[in-house]
Amino acid sequence: MATDFIGAGWAFPVRTDATGSIALVTREREIEEAIRIILGTAPGERPMRPEFGCRIHDFVFGPANGSTAGEIIYAVRTALERWEPRIDVVDVRVGFDSGQDGTVYVDVRYTVRGVNNPRNLVFPFYVIPDHPAGPEAVDHADPPVRPALASSGPGRPHGHGPMAVAR
Repeated sequence: MATDFIGAGWAFPVRTDATGSIALVTREREIEEAIRIILGTAPGERPMRPEFGCRIHDFVFGPANGSTAGEIIYAVRTALERWEPRIDVVDVRVGFDSGQDGTVYVDVRYTVRGVNNPRNLVFPFYVIPDHPAGPEAVDHADPPVRPALASSGPGRPHGHGPMAVAR
């Protein structure tokens, strides 16, 4: 089988299975969890591998705008290309939730190497929304303009919302 190289790994978060052994995940689920671990780990968090992780956490206090979206796309693509050799990153899209200020959805579209099976994973990320300096600033401030979606893929259409995890 073409996916035998994927292997198996501990489930994350670590838990036990029905027999009391450490729960394992295999195949595409193992890759999804590896991607979440990479994106959820800030560089410097792991003492024995301080460079591991994704610099997405540098943007927690950044504004929810197109510039931040571009930097998030770059950080996600760079981290996955470095730390997850079993996939080819096809596209990374960033969408801002218009109903919930500060929520950013990172949509990673990828293929498992050696398998013609496109997949995607949505990673929710949160930024601290901008707050006006005082009540007088609310009356005179214009709301920030936020793009609906930013994409890293060439020729990718804009304006589509994030998609659920493909299974």
